[in-house]
Amino acid sequence: MAVVSWKEILLLTGLVVGCYWNSLSCGFVFDDVSAILDNKDLRPSTPLRNLFHNDFWGTPMAEERSHKSYRPLTVLTFRLNYLFSELSASSYHLLNVVLHAVVCVLFLRVCRLFLDKTSSLVAALLFAVHPIHTEAVTGVVGRAELLSSIFLLAAFLAYTRSTGADHSIVWTPIAITVVLVAAATLCKEQGITVVGICCVHEVFVAQGFTLPMLLDTLLQILRGKDGFPYAVLQTLLKLIVLIISTLLLVIVRVQVIQSQLPVFTRFDNPAAVSSSPTRQLTFNYLLPVNAWLLLNPSELCCDWTMGTIPLVESPLDLRNLATLTFYTLLGLLAHHSLRYKNISAKTVIMALSLIVLPFIPASNLFFPVGFVVAERVLYVPSMGFCVLVAHGFRIVSSKGHLKKISWIIIGVLLTTHAVKTFNRNWDWESEYTLFTSALKVNKNNAKLWNNVGHALENQNNYEKALQYFLQATRVQPDDIGAHMNVGRTYKNLNRSKEAEDAYLVAKSLMPQIIPGKKYATRVAPNHLNVYINLANLIRSNDSRLEEADQLYRQAISMRPDFKQAYISRGELLLKMNKPTEAREAYLRALELDRTNADLWYNLAIVNIEMKEPSEALKNFNQALELNPRHKLALFNSALLMQESGEPMFHPEANRRFLIYVEEEPDDANGYFNLGMLAMDANENAAAERWMRRAIGLQPGFRSALFNLALLYSQSKREMDALPVLDELLRYHPEHVKGLILKGDILMNHKKDTRGAKACFEHILRMDPTNVQGKHNLCVVYFEERDLPRAERCLEETLALAPNEEYVRRHLIIVRNKMAAMSAAGQPLSSVEGATTSAKEEKEKNLNKGVGEVVEGGQEGRGTTAFGKGAGAEKNVRKSSAESLGDEDQSRRLDRGQADKRTKSKSNKEIKDIERKREAALKRLEEIERILSGD
Repeated sequence: MAVVSWKEILLLTGLVVGCYWNSLSCGFVFDDVSAILDNKDLRPSTPLRNLFHNDFWGTPMAEERSHKSYRPLTVLTFRLNYLFSELSASSYHLLNVVLHAVVCVLFLRVCRLFLDKTSSLVAALLFAVHPIHTEAVTGVVGRAELLSSIFLLAAFLAYTRSTGADHSIVWTPIAITVVLVAAATLCKEQGITVVGICCVHEVFVAQGFTLPMLLDTLLQILRGKDGFPYAVLQTLLKLIVLIISTLLLVIVRVQVIQSQLPVFTRFDNPAAVSSSPTRQLTFNYLLPVNAWLLLNPSELCCDWTMGTIPLVESPLDLRNLATLTFYTLLGLLAHHSLRYKNISAKTVIMALSLIVLPFIPASNLFFPVGFVVAERVLYVPSMGFCVLVAHGFRIVSSKGHLKKISWIIIGVLLTTHAVKTFNRNWDWESEYTLFTSALKVNKNNAKLWNNVGHALENQNNYEKALQYFLQATRVQPDDIGAHMNVGRTYKNLNRSKEAEDAYLVAKSLMPQIIPGKKYATRVAPNHLNVYINLANLIRSNDSRLEEADQLYRQAISMRPDFKQAYISRGELLLKMNKPTEAREAYLRALELDRTNADLWYNLAIVNIEMKEPSEALKNFNQALELNPRHKLALFNSALLMQESGEPMFHPEANRRFLIYVEEEPDDANGYFNLGMLAMDANENAAAERWMRRAIGLQPGFRSALFNLALLYSQSKREMDALPVLDELLRYHPEHVKGLILKGDILMNHKKDTRGAKACFEHILRMDPTNVQGKHNLCVVYFEERDLPRAERCLEETLALAPNEEYVRRHLIIVRNKMAAMSAAGQPLSSVEGATTSAKEEKEKNLNKGVGEVVEGGQEGRGTTAFGKGAGAEKNVRKSSAESLGDEDQSRRLDRGQADKRTKSKSNKEIKDIERKREAALKRLEEIERILSGD
């Protein structure tokens, strides 16, 4: 066997890099979104064992919505990518390019078994540049093809060494072959077909049988004329080992999918649900369609489902001629390869085995698959095609007068294919470019119109997206997903009536329940999201909550394992003030999936609503055990610890808030709560830093501004507090606590009674019954020496708060002062608020508001609202309130910010208030002594 030289390796690698270097600038598109961006199995926080329990997309194999594609080794390579570069798309594309180069080198080594040095290199070069491979190489999920191909070729090469020089069996290569077959199968299911290729090689190449010889040998054995020849016995033994190994792999694979095939709909593969003979005619016609893509890859499309290829419904359809032609050519090649024993026949039979056997799992001939045509599944079959082309080139170039022409043709073919591949890569740059390029090839596929709409929707271009979704409904009027997309887009455009109408149309297209027949087997699980979407839409109207609940219950009745319905219903029940039923809904969902961190988070929110903080914290911790970087669980559990007032929780709360701001560096609420924790711990410098960070991210952040001003005031930096209060009142002019604190600082530290008076009068204009504001205004009158007005003011305040002893005491002081001044013949009020004397300045301390301006405590701590749909004000439950339909499973989180919960007074705050009360009483006693002296 001729080895592959370094020059050839460099040539192939250089050609691959030249054709695919621009793929490094492409992002995650189409199936990459589900396999990479939305797949939790890539995250280091997910246990490695999950890779062997979940499908390629991260869905547990036991779930009916699972695609049943079991490729843990491929997902493991994605996880390694994530470990080194997280979600940097270029690293994923780079590894794909490297793997394609490895496949090309291995393929060249395999070609050397059947072709001469030159023609085998031609085959490898053609394989390296063939445009049909762009989906497998440039699409990240195509890595399954690349890895499976590497192990497939390696297994075949290992098997070719299983015959010794004396024609004895060498078992080590066979054992290696079995291991490599298993690895190929764990990368992609078609890897198991290499066993068939090995069997073909053993019988027709290694042992040199032709079909007539094989039949003759079998007849002689059956007639009992001769025993089994030794060579035949050896061949049988090797084949039995391979076949038993294959059967074991098949049994394991069936056990993994729990003997269930995935659920596909007529939208994925229309022929699969068609009646005879349409189904057979269409599936057989797809064979020449795939062959034509290999011969002429000029019009490539990323999605061939739905109406891309119309059904062949009649034997008189002219497309059947293509099917007949294909089978005729295939039969001629098979006849040539099976009847003769020469090198050419052996080359052709191996080329046919590479074309046919790996394609069988995707052919729809034996069991339906979830697509009509998929370019990436032609990755391995194209190897056989390239071998045939190179073999033809060898035959033609061996004729002297055609040698130059054959080289020119091969040169043009390689050049045009390389250019086509390079240009095709640009189509995979983004979802918009990918799907718009597909629409140029095929306008009869509603899924393509939907996907262009999704790409525009991701850019928040809802108006234009709506036009594509509507076109999808025109191309395929019975496409449930398209109508769901229309409804969602109308909702995003705040056109609720049109959204509801669209959802109702989608709902009317759902198959009707047939008694005795399992509903879930006849509908795509994600189509049931129409009930969720419609319920989420109408529950915004409080008068229709029961109607929304009925829709959730209907979805659950159709699929008792419909986890999302329980989640959304739990959220609704919480809104309906039915926390006990909400808890039951979440517990039912947890029975279906105890590894879902969102469910534990939602259950914790229910515990909070039911005033069960300890249970809430347990469930938050459970969510974080499953997903240590679950943002909502981090934030709300830290908030719960913070509000408990227990100092022992503060370090852990601080740690969780720090992780949260790592995950959400642009969310001001995380920094604000770090600041509040620092204030509780008397770490004023840290508190100031965090508050400033929060305000920088969210100008006008009410709670951060007030608490920063309060921090300055408590730190005796009242002059620093004033500009912060000015900013607070510019954004929130009706902030009462801010006005009281500003009035206090102006009164006591700037001696600005006029400014303080304006603050308190502003409060009373908003709320004439505000006792603090009213009392502090009375103090201003006292400071201005307008005692009659101060007396009237305090009388009015006492009428508002007859049980407030301090108001009564201050009224007595003012009246005593007035009596003393009258006895001395002094005027009871100054003219236009004349400046008080030094002695009167001391009396300014009467201001009870000064002592207790911040009696209400610190401003409420904010929480961030993530998650879709309607959430309660205190905490937002994470749920998919608006499912995107079957084409777009991307899960985007809506963001909102609000000051949601007011922190209850801690022991420290209560002590501060008591100290202020004591200080006010002491000042009051001092004033009384002064008055008595008068």
